[in-house]
Amino acid sequence: MKAGIFVCGEGLGHTTRCLALGERLILRGHEVSFCGYGYSKKHMEDSGFPVHGIPSELRIIGDEGSVSMRKSILRTIGEIDPLAFPRLIRIIRREKLDVVVSDSYLMAAISARIAKKPVVLILNQTNMYNLFKSQGLDVEMVGKAVHGFSKKVFKHVDKILVPDFPPPYAVCEKNIDFETDLIDKVEFTGPMVRKKPEDVKARHFDKPHILSMVGGFGYREKIFHNVISAAKSMTDYDFTLASGPSVDLDHMKSSLPENIRIVKHINEVFPYLKASQAVIAPGGHSTIMECASFGKPILSFPDMYHAEQENNAKKAEELGIGRCLSYFNPPFMIEEFIRESKSFEKNCVKLMEYARKMDGPGRAVDILEEMT
Repeated sequence: MKAGIFVCGEGLGHTTRCLALGERLILRGHEVSFCGYGYSKKHMEDSGFPVHGIPSELRIIGDEGSVSMRKSILRTIGEIDPLAFPRLIRIIRREKLDVVVSDSYLMAAISARIAKKPVVLILNQTNMYNLFKSQGLDVEMVGKAVHGFSKKVFKHVDKILVPDFPPPYAVCEKNIDFETDLIDKVEFTGPMVRKKPEDVKARHFDKPHILSMVGGFGYREKIFHNVISAAKSMTDYDFTLASGPSVDLDHMKSSLPENIRIVKHINEVFPYLKASQAVIAPGGHSTIMECASFGKPILSFPDMYHAEQENNAKKAEELGIGRCLSYFNPPFMIEEFIRESKSFEKNCVKLMEYARKMDGPGRAVDILEEMT
Protein backbone atom coordinates (compact mmCIF):
# COMPACT_ATOMS: atom_id res chain seq x y z
CA MET A 1 0.00 0.00 0.00
CA LYS A 2 1.14 3.55 -0.76
CA ALA A 3 -0.41 6.25 1.40
CA GLY A 4 -0.27 9.98 0.85
CA ILE A 5 -0.37 12.01 4.07
CA PHE A 6 -1.43 15.64 3.54
CA VAL A 7 -0.89 17.86 6.57
CA CYS A 8 -2.31 21.22 7.61
CA GLY A 9 0.58 23.64 8.15
CA GLU A 10 -0.99 25.59 11.01
CA GLY A 11 0.50 24.28 14.26
CA LEU A 12 2.94 21.43 14.69
CA GLY A 13 0.41 19.17 16.42
CA HIS A 14 -0.96 18.05 13.05
CA THR A 15 2.57 17.24 11.92
CA THR A 16 3.70 15.25 14.94
CA ARG A 17 0.72 12.89 14.86
CA CYS A 18 1.08 12.44 11.09
CA LEU A 19 4.74 11.57 11.58
CA ALA A 20 3.64 8.98 14.15
CA LEU A 21 1.25 7.49 11.59
CA GLY A 22 3.74 7.65 8.72
CA GLU A 23 6.51 6.02 10.73
CA ARG A 24 4.21 3.19 11.76
CA LEU A 25 3.12 2.67 8.14
CA ILE A 26 6.77 2.42 7.06
CA LEU A 27 7.48 0.01 9.92
CA ARG A 28 4.69 -2.22 8.60
CA GLY A 29 6.25 -2.26 5.13
CA HIS A 30 4.11 0.37 3.40
CA GLU A 31 5.20 3.38 1.34
CA VAL A 32 4.40 6.94 2.41
CA SER A 33 4.39 10.24 0.53
CA PHE A 34 4.42 13.17 2.96
CA CYS A 35 2.84 16.41 1.74
CA GLY A 36 2.77 19.71 3.61
CA TYR A 37 3.34 23.46 3.66
CA GLY A 38 4.73 25.99 6.11
CA TYR A 39 5.77 24.70 9.52
CA SER A 40 4.52 21.20 8.72
CA LYS A 41 6.73 20.84 5.65
CA LYS A 42 9.81 22.05 7.48
CA HIS A 43 9.21 19.83 10.51
CA MET A 44 8.73 16.71 8.37
CA GLU A 45 11.88 17.54 6.40
CA ASP A 46 13.80 18.11 9.64
CA SER A 47 12.64 14.63 10.70
CA GLY A 48 14.42 13.19 7.65
CA PHE A 49 11.56 12.72 5.18
CA PRO A 50 11.20 14.09 1.63
CA VAL A 51 8.06 16.24 1.46
CA HIS A 52 5.93 17.40 -1.46
CA GLY A 53 5.07 21.08 -1.17
CA ILE A 54 1.33 21.75 -1.35
CA PRO A 55 -0.80 24.93 -1.46
CA SER A 56 -1.64 26.52 1.87
CA GLU A 57 -5.22 26.35 3.06
CA LEU A 58 -6.34 28.37 6.10
CA ARG A 59 -3.58 30.60 7.48
CA ILE A 60 -3.76 31.27 11.24
CA ILE A 61 -2.13 34.58 12.18
CA GLY A 62 -1.17 35.49 15.72
CA ASP A 63 -1.39 38.98 17.18
CA GLU A 64 0.93 39.38 20.18
CA GLY A 65 0.42 35.71 21.06
CA SER A 66 -3.35 35.62 20.55
CA VAL A 67 -5.28 34.54 17.45
CA SER A 68 -6.57 37.19 15.03
CA MET A 69 -9.07 35.58 12.68
CA ARG A 70 -9.52 38.83 10.74
CA LYS A 71 -5.82 38.88 9.87
CA SER A 72 -5.98 35.14 9.22
CA ILE A 73 -8.82 35.58 6.72
CA LEU A 74 -6.99 38.35 4.87
CA ARG A 75 -3.77 36.32 4.70
CA THR A 76 -5.68 33.23 3.51
CA ILE A 77 -7.39 35.20 0.74
CA GLY A 78 -4.10 36.76 -0.28
CA GLU A 79 -2.42 33.36 -0.64
CA ILE A 80 -5.16 31.53 -2.56
CA ASP A 81 -3.66 29.38 -5.32
CA PRO A 82 -6.10 29.17 -8.27
CA LEU A 83 -4.37 25.97 -9.40
CA ALA A 84 -4.47 24.31 -5.97
CA PHE A 85 -6.79 21.45 -6.89
CA PRO A 86 -5.01 20.54 -10.17
CA ARG A 87 -1.71 20.52 -8.26
CA LEU A 88 -3.05 18.22 -5.55
CA ILE A 89 -4.73 15.87 -8.02
CA ARG A 90 -1.48 15.68 -9.99
CA ILE A 91 0.42 14.62 -6.84
CA ILE A 92 -2.18 11.95 -6.04
CA ARG A 93 -2.03 10.50 -9.56
CA ARG A 94 1.72 10.87 -10.11
CA GLU A 95 2.52 9.17 -6.80
CA LYS A 96 0.00 6.39 -7.58
CA LEU A 97 -1.47 6.63 -4.10
CA ASP A 98 -3.74 3.84 -2.88
CA VAL A 99 -5.23 5.97 -0.12
CA VAL A 100 -5.16 9.64 0.89
CA VAL A 101 -4.87 10.67 4.53
CA SER A 102 -5.76 14.30 5.18
CA ASP A 103 -5.04 15.85 8.56
CA SER A 104 -7.37 18.86 8.78
CA TYR A 105 -6.49 19.76 5.17
CA LEU A 106 -9.82 19.73 3.38
CA MET A 107 -8.49 20.41 -0.12
CA ALA A 108 -6.73 17.05 -0.12
CA ALA A 109 -9.97 15.28 0.81
CA ILE A 110 -11.78 16.96 -2.09
CA SER A 111 -8.92 16.24 -4.50
CA ALA A 112 -8.88 12.56 -3.48
CA ARG A 113 -12.57 12.31 -4.25
CA ILE A 114 -12.04 13.86 -7.68
CA ALA A 115 -9.18 11.41 -8.29
CA LYS A 116 -11.45 8.56 -7.09
CA LYS A 117 -9.18 7.50 -4.26
CA PRO A 118 -10.32 6.45 -0.77
CA VAL A 119 -9.78 9.22 1.76
CA VAL A 120 -9.36 9.31 5.53
CA LEU A 121 -9.71 12.55 7.46
CA ILE A 122 -7.85 13.07 10.76
CA LEU A 123 -9.19 15.83 12.97
CA ASN A 124 -9.78 16.91 16.56
CA GLN A 125 -12.15 19.77 15.82
CA THR A 126 -15.36 19.87 13.78
CA ASN A 127 -16.94 23.10 14.98
CA MET A 128 -14.80 25.51 12.98
CA TYR A 129 -17.16 28.35 13.84
CA ASN A 130 -15.68 28.49 17.36
CA LEU A 131 -12.45 29.89 15.90
CA PHE A 132 -14.31 32.89 14.47
CA LYS A 133 -16.59 33.80 17.38
CA SER A 134 -16.43 37.14 19.23
CA GLN A 135 -14.19 38.81 16.63
CA GLY A 136 -16.77 40.88 14.79
CA LEU A 137 -19.91 40.18 12.76
CA ASP A 138 -18.04 39.99 9.45
CA VAL A 139 -15.58 37.45 10.85
CA GLU A 140 -18.41 35.38 12.32
CA MET A 141 -20.14 35.28 8.92
CA VAL A 142 -16.97 33.88 7.36
CA GLY A 143 -16.82 31.36 10.22
CA LYS A 144 -20.34 30.15 9.48
CA ALA A 145 -19.44 29.67 5.82
CA VAL A 146 -16.27 27.72 6.68
CA HIS A 147 -18.20 25.59 9.16
CA GLY A 148 -20.89 24.79 6.59
CA PHE A 149 -18.29 23.90 3.96
CA SER A 150 -16.45 21.62 6.41
CA LYS A 151 -19.64 19.72 7.21
CA LYS A 152 -20.18 19.04 3.50
CA VAL A 153 -16.64 17.67 3.13
CA PHE A 154 -17.13 15.38 6.14
CA LYS A 155 -20.01 13.68 4.34
CA HIS A 156 -17.81 12.69 1.40
CA VAL A 157 -14.84 11.06 3.14
CA ASP A 158 -14.62 7.34 3.80
CA LYS A 159 -13.42 7.51 7.40
CA ILE A 160 -12.88 10.13 10.09
CA LEU A 161 -10.23 9.39 12.70
CA VAL A 162 -10.12 11.35 15.96
CA PRO A 163 -6.64 10.91 17.54
CA ASP A 164 -7.98 11.00 21.07
CA PHE A 165 -9.59 8.82 23.71
CA PRO A 166 -13.28 8.04 23.20
CA PRO A 167 -15.83 10.04 25.23
CA PRO A 168 -16.10 10.65 28.11
CA TYR A 169 -12.29 10.76 28.15
CA ALA A 170 -11.85 12.68 24.87
CA VAL A 171 -9.86 15.85 25.54
CA CYS A 172 -11.28 17.36 22.33
CA GLU A 173 -14.87 16.49 23.29
CA LYS A 174 -15.97 20.14 23.54
CA ASN A 175 -14.65 20.81 20.02
CA ILE A 176 -16.35 17.98 18.13
CA ASP A 177 -19.98 17.54 17.20
CA PHE A 178 -20.74 14.91 14.57
CA GLU A 179 -24.12 14.69 12.88
CA THR A 180 -25.84 11.34 13.29
CA ASP A 181 -25.28 10.28 9.68
CA LEU A 182 -21.50 10.48 10.21
CA ILE A 183 -21.28 8.33 13.33
CA ASP A 184 -20.50 5.10 11.45
CA LYS A 185 -17.53 6.81 9.79
CA VAL A 186 -15.97 8.05 13.02
CA GLU A 187 -13.43 6.23 15.17
CA PHE A 188 -11.53 7.48 18.19
CA THR A 189 -8.17 5.80 17.69
CA GLY A 190 -6.45 6.93 20.87
CA PRO A 191 -3.53 9.42 20.85
CA MET A 192 -1.19 9.33 17.86
CA VAL A 193 2.15 9.95 19.56
CA ARG A 194 5.53 9.22 17.98
CA LYS A 195 7.10 7.58 21.04
CA LYS A 196 5.94 5.13 23.68
CA PRO A 197 7.09 5.75 27.27
CA GLU A 198 8.84 2.37 27.44
CA ASP A 199 10.94 3.25 24.36
CA VAL A 200 12.24 6.56 25.76
CA LYS A 201 15.18 7.05 28.11
CA ALA A 202 14.40 9.84 30.56
CA ARG A 203 16.84 12.73 30.77
CA HIS A 204 18.60 12.79 34.12
CA PHE A 205 17.86 15.50 36.67
CA ASP A 206 19.00 15.62 40.27
CA LYS A 207 15.63 16.89 41.52
CA PRO A 208 11.99 16.49 40.48
CA HIS A 209 11.71 18.11 37.06
CA ILE A 210 9.19 20.54 35.54
CA LEU A 211 9.05 21.14 31.78
CA SER A 212 7.63 24.46 30.55
CA MET A 213 6.76 25.01 26.89
CA VAL A 214 4.73 28.23 27.00
CA GLY A 215 7.44 30.30 25.27
CA GLY A 216 8.28 33.93 25.92
CA PHE A 217 6.75 35.92 23.05
CA GLY A 218 3.81 38.33 22.88
CA TYR A 219 1.32 38.09 25.72
CA ARG A 220 2.96 34.81 26.80
CA GLU A 221 5.97 36.79 28.00
CA LYS A 222 4.20 37.56 31.28
CA ILE A 223 3.37 33.84 31.78
CA PHE A 224 6.98 32.96 30.97
CA HIS A 225 8.30 35.32 33.65
CA ASN A 226 5.69 34.13 36.14
CA VAL A 227 6.94 30.57 35.65
CA ILE A 228 10.50 31.79 36.28
CA SER A 229 9.36 33.59 39.44
CA ALA A 230 7.66 30.42 40.69
CA ALA A 231 10.76 28.38 39.86
CA LYS A 232 13.03 30.74 41.78
CA SER A 233 11.07 30.02 44.95
CA MET A 234 11.10 26.24 44.32
CA THR A 235 14.76 25.36 44.71
CA ASP A 236 13.81 21.75 45.46
CA TYR A 237 12.79 21.35 41.78
CA ASP A 238 14.67 21.56 38.47
CA PHE A 239 13.04 23.50 35.63
CA THR A 240 13.57 23.46 31.87
CA LEU A 241 11.88 26.29 29.97
CA ALA A 242 11.61 26.48 26.17
CA SER A 243 11.63 30.22 25.42
CA GLY A 244 11.31 30.48 21.65
CA PRO A 245 13.68 32.55 19.47
CA SER A 246 12.66 36.04 20.67
CA VAL A 247 14.05 35.83 24.23
CA ASP A 248 17.54 37.23 24.96
CA LEU A 249 18.98 34.23 26.79
CA ASP A 250 22.44 35.74 27.36
CA HIS A 251 20.90 38.60 29.31
CA MET A 252 18.66 36.30 31.38
CA LYS A 253 21.04 33.48 32.23
CA SER A 254 23.26 35.58 34.48
CA SER A 255 20.37 36.19 36.89
CA LEU A 256 19.00 32.64 37.03
CA PRO A 257 19.55 30.21 39.91
CA GLU A 258 21.03 26.78 39.20
CA ASN A 259 17.68 24.99 39.20
CA ILE A 260 16.43 26.87 36.09
CA ARG A 261 17.60 26.08 32.57
CA ILE A 262 16.27 28.05 29.60
CA VAL A 263 16.66 26.89 25.99
CA LYS A 264 15.29 28.40 22.80
CA HIS A 265 13.96 25.10 21.47
CA ILE A 266 13.84 21.43 22.48
CA ASN A 267 14.46 19.22 19.46
CA GLU A 268 13.61 15.94 21.20
CA VAL A 269 10.95 16.56 23.83
CA PHE A 270 10.20 12.99 24.94
CA PRO A 271 13.26 12.45 27.22
CA TYR A 272 12.32 15.70 29.01
CA LEU A 273 8.67 14.69 29.13
CA LYS A 274 9.41 11.30 30.64
CA ALA A 275 11.66 12.89 33.26
CA SER A 276 9.06 15.45 34.35
CA GLN A 277 6.70 15.47 37.30
CA ALA A 278 4.45 17.94 35.46
CA VAL A 279 4.32 19.98 32.24
CA ILE A 280 3.43 23.64 31.70
CA ALA A 281 2.15 24.35 28.18
CA PRO A 282 -0.55 26.03 26.08
CA GLY A 283 -3.73 24.12 25.25
CA GLY A 284 -2.70 22.43 22.01
CA HIS A 285 -4.40 19.07 21.51
CA SER A 286 -1.30 17.12 20.51
CA THR A 287 0.71 18.40 23.49
CA ILE A 288 -2.02 17.27 25.87
CA MET A 289 -2.14 13.89 24.10
CA GLU A 290 1.61 13.49 24.55
CA CYS A 291 1.33 14.33 28.25
CA ALA A 292 -1.57 11.91 28.69
CA SER A 293 0.30 9.14 26.85
CA PHE A 294 3.26 9.60 29.21
CA GLY A 295 1.08 9.91 32.31
CA LYS A 296 2.07 13.51 33.07
CA PRO A 297 -0.25 16.20 34.51
CA ILE A 298 -0.42 19.44 32.54
CA LEU A 299 -0.78 23.04 33.68
CA SER A 300 -2.33 24.65 30.63
CA PHE A 301 -2.28 28.32 29.61
CA PRO A 302 -4.48 28.37 26.47
CA ASP A 303 -3.73 31.04 23.87
CA MET A 304 -6.00 34.05 24.28
CA TYR A 305 -9.16 34.00 22.12
CA HIS A 306 -8.33 30.46 20.98
CA ALA A 307 -11.57 28.60 21.75
CA GLU A 308 -10.21 25.20 20.74
CA GLN A 309 -7.27 25.40 23.15
CA GLU A 310 -9.48 26.74 25.92
CA ASN A 311 -11.86 23.81 25.50
CA ASN A 312 -9.00 21.30 25.52
CA ALA A 313 -7.56 22.76 28.72
CA LYS A 314 -10.94 22.85 30.47
CA LYS A 315 -11.61 19.23 29.55
CA ALA A 316 -8.18 18.16 30.82
CA GLU A 317 -9.07 19.78 34.14
CA GLU A 318 -12.44 18.01 34.21
CA LEU A 319 -10.64 14.70 33.62
CA GLY A 320 -8.42 15.37 36.62
CA ILE A 321 -5.17 15.36 34.63
CA GLY A 322 -4.31 19.04 34.99
CA ARG A 323 -5.31 22.63 35.59
CA CYS A 324 -6.46 25.38 33.23
CA LEU A 325 -4.96 28.76 34.14
CA SER A 326 -4.69 32.13 32.38
CA TYR A 327 -2.54 35.15 31.74
CA PHE A 328 -3.77 36.65 35.02
CA ASN A 329 -2.64 33.93 37.44
CA PRO A 330 0.29 34.99 39.69
CA PRO A 331 3.40 32.88 40.35
CA PHE A 332 2.18 31.46 43.66
CA MET A 333 -0.72 29.72 41.82
CA ILE A 334 1.75 28.11 39.42
CA GLU A 335 3.77 26.92 42.41
CA GLU A 336 0.58 25.59 44.02
CA PHE A 337 -0.22 23.46 40.97
CA ILE A 338 3.29 22.06 40.82
CA ARG A 339 3.19 21.18 44.50
CA GLU A 340 -0.17 19.42 44.10
CA SER A 341 0.62 17.73 40.76
CA LYS A 342 1.29 14.39 42.44
CA SER A 343 -2.41 14.26 43.32
CA PHE A 344 -3.24 13.89 39.61
CA GLU A 345 -1.15 10.74 39.32
CA LYS A 346 -4.00 8.21 39.50
CA ASN A 347 -5.97 9.79 36.63
CA CYS A 348 -2.83 10.37 34.56
CA VAL A 349 -1.72 6.77 34.92
CA LYS A 350 -5.19 5.59 33.89
CA LEU A 351 -5.08 7.54 30.63
CA MET A 352 -1.50 6.43 30.01
CA GLU A 353 -2.70 2.84 30.24
CA TYR A 354 -5.62 3.59 27.92
CA ALA A 355 -3.20 5.10 25.39
CA ARG A 356 -0.98 2.02 25.57
CA LYS A 357 -3.90 -0.36 25.01
CA MET A 358 -5.45 1.67 22.18
CA ASP A 359 -2.14 2.26 20.33
CA GLY A 360 -3.44 5.11 18.14
CA PRO A 361 -0.90 4.89 15.28
CA GLY A 362 -1.28 1.12 15.10
CA ARG A 363 -5.07 1.31 14.99
CA ALA A 364 -4.92 3.96 12.24
CA VAL A 365 -2.68 1.70 10.15
CA ASP A 366 -5.11 -1.19 10.69
CA ILE A 367 -7.93 0.97 9.33
CA LEU A 368 -5.93 2.00 6.25
CA GLU A 369 -5.01 -1.63 5.56
CA GLU A 370 -8.66 -2.64 5.79
CA MET A 371 -9.61 0.02 3.23
CA THR A 372 -7.08 -0.97 0.53
